[in-house]
Amino acid sequence: MSSNANTTITAIDSKKPSTKQELIAANIKLLIEQLEAGHSEALTNYLTAMSRFHSYSFGNVLEIARQMPQATRVAGFWTWKNLGRSVKAGQKGIRILAPIVGVRRKKDEEANKDITKQNERVLLGFRNAYVFDISQTDGLDLPEVREVCGDPGENLDRLAAFVQSKGIQLVYNPNIAPALGMSYGGRIAILPGQSKAETFATLVHETAHELLHKAERRTATTKTVRETEAEAVAFVVGKAVGLVTGSASADYVVFAVM
Repeated sequence: MSSNANTTITAIDSKKPSTKQELIAANIKLLIEQLEAGHSEALTNYLTAMSRFHSYSFGNVLEIARQMPQATRVAGFWTWKNLGRSVKAGQKGIRILAPIVGVRRKKDEEANKDITKQNERVLLGFRNAYVFDISQTDGLDLPEVREVCGDPGENLDRLAAFVQSKGIQLVYNPNIAPALGMSYGGRIAILPGQSKAETFATLVHETAHELLHKAERRTATTKTVRETEAEAVAFVVGKAVGLVTGSASADYVVFAVM
């Protein structure tokens, strides 16, 4: 990493943005300064990071791109451990903001009405967290994601109609690559060029996100839980229409939680 990059990292880190808004504002300001100084590669780094880390918040994508433009796959220290890889000695983590979720007890009279709603998980704020790129680790090779096979037949059109009946816009967009699908809350984008089986499985996965994870419940779950739930739905529905999934769902979750 260049000395200029180290200088800009220090400039932002010294202020330590503590909210998503502060994080985004600091990085946008830095990007504008770099472009005005003639460093056009800064914009390329940010856009490349957005394509690679689509499951991270906008602010954290900016942070990853600023601190390590060459990063391709990032995860926390213990996530790498669970995948059979270890962070190399002396490696500096990439600072991001992680949500702090707490429990708020409801009043007794409210809780007595519905025992399932005695406690409510709420977002309290954010804390510093650190992730590491795969290039900063050693260990077992990561598994390759296996493809879904088969023919969903008319079920693909039926699923698309169901999505639209829920008021969710469905588009096919090559610009989301390497992601196969994206859920934006009221809009799903699918990468064109996939097989019918892969398109069906991807659309089921993103539909599950739309129906399960775009409301208040999102703050009460982790990314691992959300991706596992969405892929579990894709696995079950895919099996129901005769698709062969093998270990594709399990392989996907390994990469999705990173």
